[in-house]
Amino acid sequence: MHDLDLTTLRLFVAVCDTGNITRAGEHASIVGSAISKRLAQLEQQLGTPLLERKRHGVLPTEAGQTLLEHARTMLDNATRITRDMTAYAAGARGQVRVLASVSALTETLAADVARFLKAPPHRSIRVDLEERVSPEIVRGVREGLASLGVCWDAVSLGALQSRPYCVDHLCVVVPKGHALASRKSLRFAQTLGYEHVAPPANSAMSVLLQRAASQVERPLLQHVTVTNFEVALAVVATGLGISVVPREMAEAQAAARGLRLVPLVEPWAQRRFVVCFQNEASLPLAARMLLEHLAPKNPTETA
Repeated sequence: MHDLDLTTLRLFVAVCDTGNITRAGEHASIVGSAISKRLAQLEQQLGTPLLERKRHGVLPTEAGQTLLEHARTMLDNATRITRDMTAYAAGARGQVRVLASVSALTETLAADVARFLKAPPHRSIRVDLEERVSPEIVRGVREGLASLGVCWDAVSLGALQSRPYCVDHLCVVVPKGHALASRKSLRFAQTLGYEHVAPPANSAMSVLLQRAASQVERPLLQHVTVTNFEVALAVVATGLGISVVPREMAEAQAAARGLRLVPLVEPWAQRRFVVCFQNEASLPLAARMLLEHLAPKNPTETA
């Protein structure tokens, strides 16, 4: 079977919409006999009647109705391809709002977005980044407040679609003179006898740590709560507690603050981040371009 011709499919749709070959030809500036010939060839190619000739026009057969649905989809996709490629050639324009967790934002996302915006085809795109905790990210994307969200995959995404983005690794940060500072690695249970500098109560990290503590039937001591990991490092440096933080974020500041990072040996210590969205097919072009930059179809996982 030869590939289907888009022009013929476009004429077939026009005939079905008007119910009349002559009127369809007038709209397309093609004589009716030329359309009839194309449609006859299409029926021969597909091996089934597509139109039922009536006294005052034509109606699609059952097979014709099926083809009509597919044809509309193909023509819509062809139009989108043309539009998107034209936008690429001209330099795409648009605005993309992204909600992201503080870990993703500080570790990789800000730098990735900066590289995206520096590329010549993206110079007319504006990306707005806003820090949120993971449950708020999911809710914001679901409610249409942002096109894309970047969050830890430990949070429930519900009906949202997603693509893998990056990974990081949790560790325990302690002052250099702390009793745990000499350890080469730690289980989470070994930290529960010490005061913790805690993340916000509604964050995915807080929920995870509370759950991990309850599984070993130990309390999580946390008299200091902070809004982000950078503040947690500053508080730990004063000696008020220890904290569980991403190694990738803490490494650059640990030495200057006199801190020691101890690997956390737990299955959940490697966190996987995703880019989430409502429906990839309905994303605006600028958002789809950013999605492809952040989370390609076949991503290479980075540690």
